[in-house]
Amino acid sequence: MIGLMKKALITAAIAAVISIGGIAAAQRPAPVVEVFKSPTCGCCALWVKHMEANGFRTRVTDVPDMTPVKTKLGVPARAASCHTAVVDGYVLEGHVPAAQVQRLLKERPQVAGVAVPGMPIGSPGMEAGSTVQPYDVLSFDKQGQTRVFASYGK
Repeated sequence: MIGLMKKALITAAIAAVISIGGIAAAQRPAPVVEVFKSPTCGCCALWVKHMEANGFRTRVTDVPDMTPVKTKLGVPARAASCHTAVVDGYVLEGHVPAAQVQRLLKERPQVAGVAVPGMPIGSPGMEAGSTVQPYDVLSFDKQGQTRVFASYGK
């Protein structure tokens, strides 16, 4: 009888710890996405809204010339787009879907960041009705090597 009570107490304690851990994780604030963009770019502002709608906090800095930002953060030229962001140590280039940023932060691969090169129609911030131009989300390393991280519209 005492053995069963002890087992029940231990099981309850484990469940409480798991529950508290889940609550603590849910209460952690979303990471801040530091966004660098041109002050006149409307699609960049729409991408920021997409990120916020998906639970990210953002801090936006308008810069007149994005080239020094991209160079400093190591964005490969073939992966370039209109805006650049940083979140939790990773670089985000262009219209990366929030789902892929969440995946990046969960999986924490050994990459410098992820990018959506160019400005494909249908990517977050570049919506045009139901049209989706096929595009890839690329991961890139500090040497500028890229790999497909995810694909859309294919």
